[in-house]
Amino acid sequence: MTFKVICRKEIIYKNSTSPLCLLFFQGKRKKAVGLGVSVALKHWDAEAQKVTDDCPDRDNIQFQITAKVKEYEKKIQRLEIMDIPVTFENLFEQNSKRLNCSVGEYLKQTIERLETLGKYGSASKHRSLLSRLSEFRSLNTRFDEIDLAFLRDFELFLRKEGNVNNSIATKFAIFKAAYNKALAEGLFLQKINPFAKYKVGSLWTRTWKRAITKEDIQKLVALEIIPNYRTDYAEFARDIFLFSYYTAGINFTDMATLRYCDIVDGRIYYSRHKTQKLLSFQLVPNAMQIIEKYSKTSHAQEDYIFPILDRSEHKTAQQIFNRTHKVLRKVNRELKTLGEQIGLEMPLTTYVARHTFATVLKRSGVNIAIISESLGHSDLSTTQIYLDSFENSQIDAAMQNLL
Repeated sequence: MTFKVICRKEIIYKNSTSPLCLLFFQGKRKKAVGLGVSVALKHWDAEAQKVTDDCPDRDNIQFQITAKVKEYEKKIQRLEIMDIPVTFENLFEQNSKRLNCSVGEYLKQTIERLETLGKYGSASKHRSLLSRLSEFRSLNTRFDEIDLAFLRDFELFLRKEGNVNNSIATKFAIFKAAYNKALAEGLFLQKINPFAKYKVGSLWTRTWKRAITKEDIQKLVALEIIPNYRTDYAEFARDIFLFSYYTAGINFTDMATLRYCDIVDGRIYYSRHKTQKLLSFQLVPNAMQIIEKYSKTSHAQEDYIFPILDRSEHKTAQQIFNRTHKVLRKVNRELKTLGEQIGLEMPLTTYVARHTFATVLKRSGVNIAIISESLGHSDLSTTQIYLDSFENSQIDAAMQNLL
């Protein structure tokens, strides 16, 4: 493909000037693109493709011509570098849609879609990535401009900002997924996948100690909480932790949304929020005691069991998400203090209860196929998949080892 600057002498405006344009040639095809400027025919040098020296406002007009020529030269060069055929279709029609796809705009659209679907946790992670990218580079960066150097520089930036390996890995996993999805949607054309050489998985750090012992659990149960203005919340935090431990490591979000109708004849039935897997098992006496402690004298079957959510106040998915995470922060703050009081070196959180549940069962000789070895960040979902695949009776029997 070639092009040149011409003056459309067949068109003469009232001020006696004619429009300038770029005329592109591809085989027998031609296409004209206006430059938005016009000159008198006597001020146009057709052979040199520029305005004459005596042309009024010469410098400004020539600057606009040169800028547009360089713009299209760059577009053609980019297509050639990416081994994309330099055709009118690729240069004009699809160029703005594909080659100018903004990473920032795409992430904003993804966040909006996730929030519409009620997936506020995932939306929050995408928003965190968007925020860090905006601090690192312009959000107008296109997907086709992302290369291995960009990814390495972004990792270095995150490390300088104090992000640890697993936090960086989470952001890169989301970034990679967004990149691949945008590619699949045809929003840009790729020559080399930068993530092929930049291995996101290598960033993950195995977290070795995320569980406490059965003896630590007993210390927590026996701990006398010192009376103060936070006594009630401290007791609530302990109960939440122990309930998770007694109920197969149920996570905080699932506890918060647990209703009275989910308990039938001493069995718990609930769909895990993260995976939508339906779980069911017999509640051990300790778990039943915690439920009874927080049971209201008069409640509807649809009411929430724990005093985290209120049906009359928290109605939308966004309200439920916001309230749940607000309470979770307070609970983990109290658990950290309780953990220190029983001599733990690691921070005690609701997440530790899930690891502890699996670890205690494993140490008690429960079949490793039921309780997976993988208790770190990287494989909690596998643990849950193993649990889902066994008969309820096997899980019920295994859970007797918790007490």
